[in-house]
Amino acid sequence: MIGEDIALTLKIVVAGGFGAGKTTLVGSVSEIRPLHSEETLSGNGRGRYESDGMERKGTTTVAMDFGRITAHSGLTLHLFGTPGQDRFRFLWDELCEGALAAIVLADTRRPGDCFAAVDYFERGRVPFVVAVNRFPGAADHTEHDLARALDLARGTPVVPCDARDRASGKEVLIRTVEYAGRMHTARLLASVG
Repeated sequence: MIGEDIALTLKIVVAGGFGAGKTTLVGSVSEIRPLHSEETLSGNGRGRYESDGMERKGTTTVAMDFGRITAHSGLTLHLFGTPGQDRFRFLWDELCEGALAAIVLADTRRPGDCFAAVDYFERGRVPFVVAVNRFPGAADHTEHDLARALDLARGTPVVPCDARDRASGKEVLIRTVEYAGRMHTARLLASVG
């Protein structure tokens, strides 16, 4: 069979606001012990995030998270989690270089925190899926309502997610790779047509 012996590694970026669950998502689906760059929140970071369910969060990603999952024989996904705080946003360009697609993790307690990630991937023309990480006690917005509130381009998938649950995280990855495949194919066909 053609391509049977070909190994393919794809890069997926996981982005979103502070405390949305990026580190948790990467860790829950990774088949290897994930690399985390978590550090204790400093004074200037702590004060900003002491509301909306963030009272207990004492750490933040300062560089990236990394995990790996083998989708099937020959296909491996490398997952790169971005830092959520604005002051570390300068790292995003390097982390996103060569990415097939992205997952924007949205926290329904603070949906506006993912605007920067949505804007970044729209401007960079990186296909992305919005994964709605539902936290206990948070408002229950429908995927349609969130798509409208985030002013997403028509057809951008919005999927429910529990970042702590491996099966849920894998479903988000499947939807992301499928969507990216359709978007890249459409762009390729448009460029030759």
